[in-house]
Amino acid sequence: MAAPRVLVLPYPAQGHVTPMMELSHCLVEHGVKVTFVNTEANHGLILGALATGDSEFGGVDMVSIPDGLGCGEDRKDLARLTDSFSKFMPAELEKLIASINADEQEREKASWLIADVNMAWAFPVAKKHGLRTAGFCPSSAAMFAMRIKIPEMISDGVLDERGWPKRRGTFRLAPAMPAIDTSEFSWNRAGDAKGQPIIFQLILQNNAATHLAETIVCNSVQELEPGAFALFPGVLPVGPLSVSSDKPVGGFWAEDASCAAWLDAQPDSSVVYVAFGSLAAYDAAQLVELAEGLLLTSRPFLWVVRPGLAGEHLLEQLRRRAAPRGRVVSWCPQQSVLAHPAVACFLTHCGWNSTMEAVRSGVPLLCWPYFTDQFLNQSYICDVWGTGLKVPLPPAAAAAAAHGAGLVGRDVVRDKIEELLRDNETKARALALRDLAGRAVGDGGSSRQNLRRFLDLVRGVKS
Repeated sequence: MAAPRVLVLPYPAQGHVTPMMELSHCLVEHGVKVTFVNTEANHGLILGALATGDSEFGGVDMVSIPDGLGCGEDRKDLARLTDSFSKFMPAELEKLIASINADEQEREKASWLIADVNMAWAFPVAKKHGLRTAGFCPSSAAMFAMRIKIPEMISDGVLDERGWPKRRGTFRLAPAMPAIDTSEFSWNRAGDAKGQPIIFQLILQNNAATHLAETIVCNSVQELEPGAFALFPGVLPVGPLSVSSDKPVGGFWAEDASCAAWLDAQPDSSVVYVAFGSLAAYDAAQLVELAEGLLLTSRPFLWVVRPGLAGEHLLEQLRRRAAPRGRVVSWCPQQSVLAHPAVACFLTHCGWNSTMEAVRSGVPLLCWPYFTDQFLNQSYICDVWGTGLKVPLPPAAAAAAAHGAGLVGRDVVRDKIEELLRDNETKARALALRDLAGRAVGDGGSSRQNLRRFLDLVRGVKS
């Protein structure tokens, strides 16, 4: 039997590209040919970040299509990005499929599309060209459930027709699921209010097409989210996904290779690791307060300040203040960092990839969510699993007030880090989750078995 070829389509953001690249490497290892479809802008970032010129990325073929935005337009504005690609990419994807399947060699034709569930508009495009379809959920299953259940939340009076909350307080979709404040639904925390209708409509559009997927796999663990998976038993948890360090996962920025040697020089369980993902943004005053708070702990720290987050002058200031105890880098191999014995805790924005990587390494978390699903993830970490603590964040109104208002102060940063590192019970629970995740991906584990079922489906192997 000829090896099947699949197209893999992520939502065009780092936190979506990474887990889908991890899944792609797994498919390649099991004899599946993968064509990974990025936007042209992200494709350029990924190629630019690589130290080598390997265009196949460990056996994964990388191609790109335009997202409709011009060079230099702000792709961190998710509403603007979403509005553009929703209009532009369906036709471009159709042309790509037609081009690939025009190959005279039948064995090179694509037979599957695996699309991010946030790009479910692609399923009818694929079906039109005879491709089978599968969905990939890069977020928690709880987040997937929340979005699918929006019509019920509207009929139950939780949301109005536009997705805004009709009542204040906490909301829980099902008894065994995390609670979330009604002000923190992801579609209302993805940017400013002006862009909310675009994000909300994309979710509704995706929900309407999700049924076209033959199966959906999720970067999570059955035992971590039993309530969410009980609502959607057809969704297969296959996480936490990971790959060996020699396989590129589509990073937008070059990794600082010196992180490992620096960590090797630190005592075990001593380092505070700080990273806020690819989109969270903080002003200069907040970055300075964070730097001073880290210094007040008198502990070594490794802080990722990604390109563009701070101006050159501020970045140099942060580096000077950090030395000699701390280290500021632009990007790093996060899975390897979290797995290093020197790391004591992780100050995080609570992105789902970061959350799963911390779970896999047994690292306790200090939670500082920024937007979208990160507040729900914080609820899992702090209120359900008990593997982290919350940074007390100022109200949104205060944050938007006069200069200097709404900051998380240096004393708060220091105090919460010290509180977390004194908390042996939280550390013990983090280690217990590490063991649970290890069992899930190990021989006979729930995620391993689900991944095998998915691989068999794609390869046409009868179980």
